Amino acid sequence: MIRIAAVGDVHLGEEARGRLRPALEHLPGRADVLLLAGDLTRHGTPAEARIVAEEFADVGVPVIAVLGNHDYHHDAVDEVTAILDGEAGIRVLEGDGVVLAVNGTRLGVAGVKGFAGGFEGRCASAFGEREMKAFVEHTVDTADALRSALRTLKELDADVRVALTHYSPVPDTLHGEPPEIHPFLGAYQLGEVIDEAEAALAVHGHAHLGCEHGVTPGGVRVRNVAQPVIRSAYALYCLDETGEGGEDQAATPGAHR
Repeated sequence: MIRIAAVGDVHLGEEARGRLRPALEHLPGRADVLLLAGDLTRHGTPAEARIVAEEFADVGVPVIAVLGNHDYHHDAVDEVTAILDGEAGIRVLEGDGVVLAVNGTRLGVAGVKGFAGGFEGRCASAFGEREMKAFVEHTVDTADALRSALRTLKELDADVRVALTHYSPVPDTLHGEPPEIHPFLGAYQLGEVIDEAEAALAVHGHAHLGCEHGVTPGGVRVRNVAQPVIRSAYALYCLDETGEGGEDQAATPGAHR
């Protein structure tokens, strides 16, 4: 089995330094990889990125991340990415992917922050003002970037493919959030791409008041791992070499918000 630990929306700042680290000490015995689903910082500052780097460095398993909207706030994405990658060895994805050898299986993870836009029947359309067109075009562009990354994983012969985003690809995991803000929490285009690529699992964050479990129209498992939802240091999911999943494992107690 491939054991995937995942968490998002940890929103680390100076006051949170060291909060998660104790819960990560035994990670190698429980998981084969750790996925971070964005909003790792509060405001996207380099100083906060260094706290994230300290928290997730040398945890004993590969750490793969996407950034979230909070991580973009300070307009220092390049510096934040360089700190996470260079100081902590965290692989930050944005329209690309990585293949890992896990227990004799090639696990591929494709990542993109994603964007808003809404879901079928209640979504924005590229019509009218140029600002609205630009909004929807950005949503489509991010979905296309995820599509390209997932295709590359297939070309690299990844046996199992996982999609990692910050914004949600389905409305299922938004239950609990006010319906009025659902269009700002994700976009159906991401879900279409995940189905098209026949991914085994999709992991996202962003929806703090949502729920953990969902599924794409094509039947792909979707998990919202925002820390306020899983209320734990990370959640654990299992996949076999074909991409089929067993029962989700219990979330790991530890620092939670």
